[in-house]
Amino acid sequence: MSTIADPKAPRASRPGPSRRTTRGNFELYGWVFMRGSGVILIVLIFGHLFVNLMVGEGISAIDFGFVAGKWASPFWQVWDLLMLWLAMLHGTNGMRTIINDYAEKDTTRLVLKVALYAATVLVITLGTLVIFTFDPCPPNSPADLLPSFCTA
Repeated sequence: MSTIADPKAPRASRPGPSRRTTRGNFELYGWVFMRGSGVILIVLIFGHLFVNLMVGEGISAIDFGFVAGKWASPFWQVWDLLMLWLAMLHGTNGMRTIINDYAEKDTTRLVLKVALYAATVLVITLGTLVIFTFDPCPPNSPADLLPSFCTA
């Protein structure tokens, strides 16, 4: 009988220390999130492109007034918010996976992930603030600088 382990045998039956992962189901949840968010993002992005480019006057109509008019509706605020959040979280999860795959040192991996998460939080926070605090008709503004739908 040979003392060499069978290369096709499962890890548990091989001699030597077994490497146990501490991540648990987090990777599974990340994998499922990528598939689900990808499908939802396709709908959100193509809906966004269709409304912005095909409906109305097309690309020539996209200006400050067009965006301000869209964001006057809670529906489009939520649509753009979902698109922002899902795109950022989807991209962050993809980058996290790449960092895990290619960063060899634990300290390098930690620094890259902290930078990634900080950038993600910053962009999501600022984007959310812009969507919900945007006022196309600021008070005390000159009438000639306001969009046509604002009452001066």
